[in-house]
Amino acid sequence: MKIALLVPGPIGTVSGGYGYDRRLLAGLAGAGHTVRVVELAGQHPVPDDAAEASARAAWAGLAADEVPVIDGLGLPAFAGLDLGRAVGLIHHPTALEKGLNRDMLREKELALFPAMKRLVTTSRLTAERLAADFGVDPARIGTVEPGTDGAPRAQGSGGPGVRILSVGTLVPRKGHDVLLRALGRLSDLDWSLEIVGAARDEVHAHGLKSLAEELGIDQRVAFLGELDDAALAAAYDRADLFALATHWEGYGMAAAEAVARGLPCALTAGGAVTEVVPPAACVVAQPGDANSLSRAMRRVIFDPGLRREMSDAAWEAAGKLPRWSDRATAFAHELSRG
Repeated sequence: MKIALLVPGPIGTVSGGYGYDRRLLAGLAGAGHTVRVVELAGQHPVPDDAAEASARAAWAGLAADEVPVIDGLGLPAFAGLDLGRAVGLIHHPTALEKGLNRDMLREKELALFPAMKRLVTTSRLTAERLAADFGVDPARIGTVEPGTDGAPRAQGSGGPGVRILSVGTLVPRKGHDVLLRALGRLSDLDWSLEIVGAARDEVHAHGLKSLAEELGIDQRVAFLGELDDAALAAAYDRADLFALATHWEGYGMAAAEAVARGLPCALTAGGAVTEVVPPAACVVAQPGDANSLSRAMRRVIFDPGLRREMSDAAWEAAGKLPRWSDRATAFAHELSRG
């Protein structure tokens, strides 16, 4: 099979979605398929003129025998084109992104999603959302969940305090502000927080640092930025608790990585992330509810026995996570379906 992945560049961008794309490309190539990446220029997912021009050029440059796979982050730039032969790789609808022109994105996706040959999502919940909210025939939606590499169990910080790790780009959807407000209520407990993620939205990133100062917790919070694989693995290894206050996740790869290392988790029920982590391994609050999240985290930070029980549950679940070894085969099967 010849496959062209059309994705906003650069493909090396550090994020769960781009990581999924890269692992799929490697797996497909390893399975004998011919794959190439077309990096789209311009601004995404709210497309500017450069993005729309790049999308049209990429579409015109496809070979007749190539299967075009369009990453959902770049899909709005293709509005107005006949995408009847294309497959959409949908991590989550861009209309769910906070801080963007969601009405415009929803209008585009309402037209684009049903018009494509097939959509492949990264979670069952996203597949259900596409059918219910965007009018896509469920028979034309498939799901290929991300894989997770096996990893050693996290050693933790060694105390005396609790080191918390949160992984996600610094954009409104990830809810880092909710996490900071939740922890701001726990100044009587001994904790520190490391936030790993690129500052894709500079204004929002600056606001997060200002919020930490306003809450009086800036000395406990470290913004580590983007980390390479080795440094990220080290951050997971020294953590005692993983936290993610997301408003929506199409899957939740960072949380899956935490489970793979046996880390207890504090989460918000945004999208599919709580389907990745077993209930016995996490405490859960509603998206945007800093008060509820704070109460839940107080128990986990205060009680080392509870953390051990949650850690054991996560470690037991780690072996049941999907592995990357079979993801390319599953994806190729989805591409071959009409």
